[in-house]
Amino acid sequence: MTTSTTQPSTIKSEPPVKYRHDYHPPDYTITDIDLDFTLDAEKTTVTAVSKIKRQIKENAPLILNGENLVLLSVCVDGQPWKKAYQQNNHLILENLPTNFTLTIVNEIHPATNTALEGLYLSNNVLCTQCEAEGFRHITFYLDRPDVLARFTTRITADKARYPYLLSNGNCIEKGDCTVKKGQPDGRHWVKWQDPFPKPCYLFALVAGDFDLLRDHFITRSGRKVSLELFVDRGNLNRAEWAMTSLKSAMKWDETRFGLEYDLDIYMIVAVDCFNSGAMENKGLNIFNAKYVLANAETATDKDYLDIEAVIAHEYFHNWTGNRVTCRDWFQLSLKEGLTVFRDQEFSSDFGSRAVNRIKNVRLMRSAQFAEDASPMAHPIRPDKVMEMRNFYTLTVYEKGSEVIRMIHALLGEEKFQAGMKLYFDRHDGCAVTCDDFVQAMSDASKIDLTLFRRWYSQSGTPLLTIRDSYDAEKQQYHLMVSQKTLPSREQAEKLPLHIPLDIELYDDSGNVIALKMNGVAQGSVLNVTKAEQRFTFDQVNCQPIPSLLREFSAPVRLDYPYSDQQLTFLMRHARNAFSRWDAAQSLLAIYIKQNVDHAQPEAPLSLPPQVIDAFQTALLDKDLALAAEIVTLPTENEMAEFFTIIDPHAIRRVYYGLTRCLAKELAEQWQTLYHSNKITVYSATHGDMAKRALSNICLKYLAFGDNIDVADQTVSTAYYQANNMTDALAALASSVAAQLPCRDELLAHFEQRWQQDGLVMGKWFTLQATSPADDVLDRVKNLLKHPSFSLNNPNRTRSLIGSFTASNPAAFHALDGSGYQFLVERLSILNSKNPQLASRLIEPLIRFKRYDPERQKLMRNALQQLKTLTNLSSDMYEKIEKALDLFPNRSE
Repeated sequence: MTTSTTQPSTIKSEPPVKYRHDYHPPDYTITDIDLDFTLDAEKTTVTAVSKIKRQIKENAPLILNGENLVLLSVCVDGQPWKKAYQQNNHLILENLPTNFTLTIVNEIHPATNTALEGLYLSNNVLCTQCEAEGFRHITFYLDRPDVLARFTTRITADKARYPYLLSNGNCIEKGDCTVKKGQPDGRHWVKWQDPFPKPCYLFALVAGDFDLLRDHFITRSGRKVSLELFVDRGNLNRAEWAMTSLKSAMKWDETRFGLEYDLDIYMIVAVDCFNSGAMENKGLNIFNAKYVLANAETATDKDYLDIEAVIAHEYFHNWTGNRVTCRDWFQLSLKEGLTVFRDQEFSSDFGSRAVNRIKNVRLMRSAQFAEDASPMAHPIRPDKVMEMRNFYTLTVYEKGSEVIRMIHALLGEEKFQAGMKLYFDRHDGCAVTCDDFVQAMSDASKIDLTLFRRWYSQSGTPLLTIRDSYDAEKQQYHLMVSQKTLPSREQAEKLPLHIPLDIELYDDSGNVIALKMNGVAQGSVLNVTKAEQRFTFDQVNCQPIPSLLREFSAPVRLDYPYSDQQLTFLMRHARNAFSRWDAAQSLLAIYIKQNVDHAQPEAPLSLPPQVIDAFQTALLDKDLALAAEIVTLPTENEMAEFFTIIDPHAIRRVYYGLTRCLAKELAEQWQTLYHSNKITVYSATHGDMAKRALSNICLKYLAFGDNIDVADQTVSTAYYQANNMTDALAALASSVAAQLPCRDELLAHFEQRWQQDGLVMGKWFTLQATSPADDVLDRVKNLLKHPSFSLNNPNRTRSLIGSFTASNPAAFHALDGSGYQFLVERLSILNSKNPQLASRLIEPLIRFKRYDPERQKLMRNALQQLKTLTNLSSDMYEKIEKALDLFPNRSE
């Protein structure tokens, strides 16, 4: 028996690479498991009694995963099993019967588990995180998603310290523990039973003292489901929105997808220390408190919308992830891409479809496209991994959802829903693959998706190049479309993909021209399936203006030589709201590129009168939320994606130069709209959110006005008069962005008011970390000592360190290398403390190939420093090796 610490597992040699094509079913399966926890933060005893069945004829050894466990005993059918030994984080048992009961007793130490995997301590709450491979930190088990067992869980703990003991399924028994003569001993116990077989990554346990919000939901079949939402003491007044969002999601899933909840109770627990956003454990979702707690005083409109989306996302996993789960972790997008698509549709049905689409596309074009161009580029279904936790990426989630959206576009809503129904009919209660999902869609719709499957196996962002010509004599309009995806280290040859290209044609008056090919009316979606293709449209009586890639119908880059006149035309006349925004972005991109390439450091930037006029017209749009999006400049990270080689300082000059230009040219409009859209009473309705969005983007431009004293007074007044967090934070952010004289006073006031609220202080840390001030790094370093900051809290770490490195590119990429060295120092600590978090924070550092040679050298040196760390975690090792082109080039 080996005693391990509860620190994260680390490497002393190269970790093994796992390949998707090496998958084979488990030699053994577990049908039922009874877990018994005697809980204590310092030392918890776990007894696991499993019913196991051998699935092959040969008497192979049973190899169980287990990390950081103290093994106490192993019994088979009630007898001590001497043919068991531990080796390399595994428990191996030999010469086993075909069917048997395995009893394992081990100890774990939650209080010292800083990696936040398995069972750990979040403030005073004991909770679990088992996805992807965290259950092996609780007990020895077949920790893989294709082993589905029925779980029964008994929890015993101190009643005063842990009055609530929660696990998956339905509560079937509970009581107080007694000593001799029936006297209570201060402990109590609860027994939970989940009737649905599930993989161990969906296991959950929570023990703590909470405020509880109760409600219920009546399903469409008339069943009453109890809803319970647990939050830290004192936060009950911030839980109502999450409950409302949950009930909305449950109703929507019944209405749109015909899916009904299946247990008697649905629970959500908010904890402060969590490596991700939330986890969909069956019947017991554990959430980062950031995605639960909200009221007008402490949460912004964005917080409200994020909570609504994440609550829905985890609930939707009950079917797309839990009832039908992944066969192996290479299939992660099976559940995540599909569920992101579902939560995006939910948000669009409940709010502004156009604005939701814009926000999704902003994320794709900036962060996901950057990921596609990085050393960690991978298909939505990877072929090989070293550390699975590194593949919880925007590619798997966001690009995965775009792949589902393309299937929806190709099939239409009716056939897509038929495909979903067939998928559940075939695979309910099973662990399946992405191919199984696509096959169900194809079978239900009778549409061949063979070529489309390449989206699952090919990495990178395709470039869609479109050129056109018009034959006035024949009244024919021709579109020449070509597609190309750049080769990558692991895929030298990229094949043509099936790309749905959504288009619309307009005449000079803004009327839509009907699409006809060979005299036959066509839908708006063209099927691009070859490297080069030509589409000819008949009966086109004038040179049309094309609206291309409407709704971002495929996750591609578009190359079409739009003129300023065409783009301003589309901003005014495109029927599709997304297309109007997209035209504005394309128009800005022209001048961003020009100015980054040619602007002098001190020269003021300007825009042509027709461009200013187009943005002035956009402000008159009746859709206020859309107007706010159109006049919001791309972020510096979004601008960076316009360039092959990134110059962060030139991009910053252009960003602030264009901001000041628009502030000056439309000063009267900003002033008028700012005041006309102010709201005195806060309401979390989408109409009011739209007004606040427009009012606050106007305030930002007013902060950049020519008269600094007027701007300072306007922003300061807006801050002190704000009666909600959305407006207060917008004013504070404007003061920081424009570096107004009032900023330090406002920052100090905000800190004094909210220093006891960690979530709110996270917003304050982010503002400080993303400041354009020359001394921003010194400020960030000083904030590491702030009482509200803790490196042990992922939220605080992301809000300060992550915001600086990922969202303040000019400061992070300082030419003296100070930003890189700062990150190296923090990652050196987090490597052993929380490798998951460290691995996510390292991303900006591994993307050095898109910078100039001087920065490349500094970034490579920083990575070499990290590579020499003692016991470098496998999470970090994989990314560093790939970035340095040292990732093993093994034969596939």
